[in-house]
Amino acid sequence: MAEFAVLTNRKRAVIALAHSLVFLGIAVHGFASPRPALVLHAPGAVSGMILVGIYLIVASILGWLVAISRCAAERLYFALCTSSASFGLLRTIFGDAALPVAQCGRVVLLTSAVVVGVWIFRFFSRLVPEDILSE
Repeated sequence: MAEFAVLTNRKRAVIALAHSLVFLGIAVHGFASPRPALVLHAPGAVSGMILVGIYLIVASILGWLVAISRCAAERLYFALCTSSASFGLLRTIFGDAALPVAQCGRVVLLTSAVVVGVWIFRFFSRLVPEDILSE
């Protein structure tokens, strides 16, 4: 059986999947609002810097989760989420004109993360109490 380090039960898998779905919705919404490059002296620079900080924190935490993950499915899930957050960071800094792949890349990466998250959730849904006790 695959040994999970972070997503160790069905509840954690559902929480991770819910987060992925929410961020997928945000990424899809990003298609409607193109991102200009972050200019430090422009109006809205403070909110842009706050967003850069949030993306840095999220990408760092997700990268740490990739590092502590044990099985391939869990590592793939967190790697997809980390890559998506990194694309969001680059998109915030450089804008859509400089990195047109970032907008689409986030959606593709998060869609893939949702697929892997569903697979992990289904893995825990198939386990029956007798299987858990016999390990």
